[in-house]
Amino acid sequence: MRWAIALHGGAGDIPHSLPPDRRLPREAGLRHCLDVGIAALKAHKHPLDVVELVVRELENYPHFNAGKGSVLTSSGTVEMEASIMDGKSKKCGAVSGLSTVVNAVSLARLVMEKTPHIYLGFHGAEAFAREQGVETADPSYFITPENIERLKQAQDANRVQIDYTQPVQKEEKDAAATIPNGDSQIGTVGCVAVDSEGNLASATSTGGLVNKMAGRIGDSPIIGAGTYANHLCAVSATGKGEAMIRGTVARDVAAVMEFKGLSLKEAAAYVIDQVPPGNAGLVAVSSTGEIATVFNTTGMFRACASEDGYSEVAIWDSPLK
Repeated sequence: MRWAIALHGGAGDIPHSLPPDRRLPREAGLRHCLDVGIAALKAHKHPLDVVELVVRELENYPHFNAGKGSVLTSSGTVEMEASIMDGKSKKCGAVSGLSTVVNAVSLARLVMEKTPHIYLGFHGAEAFAREQGVETADPSYFITPENIERLKQAQDANRVQIDYTQPVQKEEKDAAATIPNGDSQIGTVGCVAVDSEGNLASATSTGGLVNKMAGRIGDSPIIGAGTYANHLCAVSATGKGEAMIRGTVARDVAAVMEFKGLSLKEAAAYVIDQVPPGNAGLVAVSSTGEIATVFNTTGMFRACASEDGYSEVAIWDSPLK
């Protein structure tokens, strides 16, 4: 067995013409977070610690839709959500509706370790965060100028919008408004890891959809949809949350491996193929160190590495140079 790690910064309709000012910071963020994860695995950190550490780093990057970079609801507020899961024990924790917690993934882990529950949301989750003394900030900390502009564009176009969507031109607005839930995918962040002993873990975090209804919950905090880990694999999904929930995407990868006897890559490809095109992506690792990064969208911000020296940072079909 060998250690392996994979992380993502969201899948969706990412045009090849994505401007450098939106592409390069995300490339740098992926590389940095990958290096953080590799160092932790080489230091023999447990995969649960590794995925939490990496997702915290991703949450702190304002260029990803989680934590500091979370997109805004239709009310102009932030509602963050996250989950984390240990493969061996199947212990897990999840949170939703956070507006002040700096690192949602760490609160999810505290739910897993410090409560008899799996999932806390909104006022209850915020109260638990204060009780545990986790780092919080005024809601304004999470609201970036870029996301204010994204919300304005989405509201002008009357749509729920992927955070990578380019500005809607004036002549396109009426057409966009006629498309039900047009571009209602979303960029999430997540990480999966396995150590050289075959221990697995997964974590996922997001700010949700641009212009989503207040109170909407996506797949990221739902165990089996956006996040899953067992003795066979660890999976973190991204894309349109509603599609991921309907398809129980993360759990299905493990189920197909177990009941169909497929390899990780075969199982991941099979599951993503069952989701309508343009809606889904995932990163996954197996207990033996196999890596899968699969998506049916235009692109997916992702990075991965394994003990045998393999390493990749990519957005579209080809690795970034």
